[in-house]
Amino acid sequence: MARAQPAVRGIGMKPTDSAAPASRLRRLVVPALPATIVTVAGLALATGVIVTLGEGDALFPGRSVGWSLAILTGIIVGHLVALGRDRWWGGTGSGAALALAVLLLYGWVPAVLVSLSVVVLVGAARRHRWRQAVVHGAVDILGLGTAALGLAAFGVASSVRHPWAPSSWNLAVLPEVVVTAAGYLLVSRGLLWVSLTPRTGQLPAIPRTAVVRQALVGIALLGISPLIAVCAIHAPLLLPLFAVPLIALDSTLWIARARAEEQLRDPLTGLPNRQWLLERTWTALDDAERVGARSALVLIDLDRFRSVNDTLGHLAGDRLLLQIADRLRHALPRGAEAARLGGDEFAVLLPTTDSLTSSQRAARHLVAALGSPLDLDGLTLVLEASAGVAVFPDHALDAEGLLRRADVAMYQAKRDRSGVELYEAKRDGNTPDRLGLLGDLRRALDAGDVELHYQPKVGFDGHVAGLEALVRWVHPDRGRVPPDEFIAIAESSGLMPRLTEYVLETALAQVARWRAMGLEVPVAVNVSPRDVHSPGFAGAVAARLARHRVPPGALQLEITEHVLLEDPQRAADTLAGLTAHGVKMSLDDFGTGYSSLVHLRRLPVSELKIDRSFVARLAVDTEDAEIVRCTLDLAHSLGLLVVAEGVEDDETWERLRDLGCDAVQGWLVAAAMPPDETTAWLRARGERGWQRESETAALAAEKAAERPSGQVLN
Repeated sequence: MARAQPAVRGIGMKPTDSAAPASRLRRLVVPALPATIVTVAGLALATGVIVTLGEGDALFPGRSVGWSLAILTGIIVGHLVALGRDRWWGGTGSGAALALAVLLLYGWVPAVLVSLSVVVLVGAARRHRWRQAVVHGAVDILGLGTAALGLAAFGVASSVRHPWAPSSWNLAVLPEVVVTAAGYLLVSRGLLWVSLTPRTGQLPAIPRTAVVRQALVGIALLGISPLIAVCAIHAPLLLPLFAVPLIALDSTLWIARARAEEQLRDPLTGLPNRQWLLERTWTALDDAERVGARSALVLIDLDRFRSVNDTLGHLAGDRLLLQIADRLRHALPRGAEAARLGGDEFAVLLPTTDSLTSSQRAARHLVAALGSPLDLDGLTLVLEASAGVAVFPDHALDAEGLLRRADVAMYQAKRDRSGVELYEAKRDGNTPDRLGLLGDLRRALDAGDVELHYQPKVGFDGHVAGLEALVRWVHPDRGRVPPDEFIAIAESSGLMPRLTEYVLETALAQVARWRAMGLEVPVAVNVSPRDVHSPGFAGAVAARLARHRVPPGALQLEITEHVLLEDPQRAADTLAGLTAHGVKMSLDDFGTGYSSLVHLRRLPVSELKIDRSFVARLAVDTEDAEIVRCTLDLAHSLGLLVVAEGVEDDETWERLRDLGCDAVQGWLVAAAMPPDETTAWLRARGERGWQRESETAALAAEKAAERPSGQVLN
């Protein structure tokens, strides 16, 4: 079974189709809503001011009531500025209650002036939120306009000249107050949510949890606004005293908001959590789209952190995570934000990035920072990390898609042990094309449409040392699918155990048929790290051997060095179980992985295969020749047989023979062949074994020279 090789990385990529058309349309249309709201509100305010002045009415009450309202407004503004927080999602009840009270008494224009005073002054104190302040002010204008229309429906048209002064403030005025407050609350908060919510198709977590809080605002409006109106009529000098309940209302609402925000933070590290990350990413993508910039998401996972918990305990692991989080905060690039997604997984949002290369460079800086030694109770620990990078708009157009693609890249970095990987669509098993190919592969396995070809391995004496089973698939529409492609899909999707089971079953059935013909030759089958780490794998192989009545020595399993990376002990236990059943093991692609000699010594392998990348240039590259020589010496010192892959010419054959290699495999001997051709090839070799064409020609010439003159062979 052929193995997937790492694909060539590319930098120039096109945006994916991860965002649905409806989502793209929403992203184009909804951002225009705030500008529309501001425009409509500006026109409405200008019209109201012109009409009011044209009728000879004042824009705001004078004398003691006007000054008292101004002082109360100033106290509220000072309180909001002192809070040091933004008016986000209509978070203040004080300004709304005061504006509604002025609306009940003096009409729409004075109420708008009070609201704008609060919004503009607080927005000026927070210059970085001026755009939101403008939108918020415009929304208040439209909300107060809706409330004024509600009053007008009851025949109430108050103004500074003719304040609304019902004969008595009793239950008779309750409908007017309720309709006014409800109209203002629904329109103002609704427009805020629609215009300022990131385009995720749903309200973020803070606004969702704030729905109850907004209901409290409505109750506060009903309860406090009429009291302010009554006080303004009968005791205007006492109006500043309403600052106490209004500030208390604001404080209560901010506490509720803070608790809602706590739900978006990781309780251990204090970093934001996954929900916060998605919402913040949506905002960053909106900003990047507006200015034509890129945003990037970096997903970071600590390698082998589970062993820390298993060895030192979960409390020690938590303390280590605190150090990691603190180190991550200090390593963040300017403007970047970090979050903990759970366990040992972190994410970093780069709201703006210059290019794919710069985002990858930032990820490497973060990984390097996390890889520095950590101290835990005098014990020095070094934890490596793997990171995946996905960039907007190159890889995805939405926050969820960006997170998925960063996750794909991160697992690719783990598999390749490369530290950092940039997302590549061709290596993603979740694209529509690859998902379709995955479904076709699953059906081909069920129908038995996947074939095995067999490539011989021969010794230098011509003896056939064995065959390697290589999987081949001819797609009904696409034709021959490269093994690297569909095996990579199987490995990333969870179909690999099914593919391995199919290959083992097919290969053992073929071995049984060959043995019935008198052709007793061992067959090697490649297995993936996932197979070796699966519980019960050794027993399943033994059961399959018994069912086909094939002796264990007729089967050889080829593994790669990657099997040692995740859990060396479990791999060693599984392989020991296989060898206990009599199955031989071979270490494939030696020299391309990351195993240590300690691990190699612990593995119960009997054969080592030198990767073709070293064999191909053996005759022309002295460094590769030295690597092959050292590998042969090492393997022989450990009692292992050595097979060289990719032998394609006589010169390489002779160099390997001189170096003491045990067997070769490659096109010089034979390409991988279907079962029938392999059978014919084995029978043709018979007891004489395999010989090179040059040796066969030389032998024929030698025999011809030995024949007496004039003798003719029949």
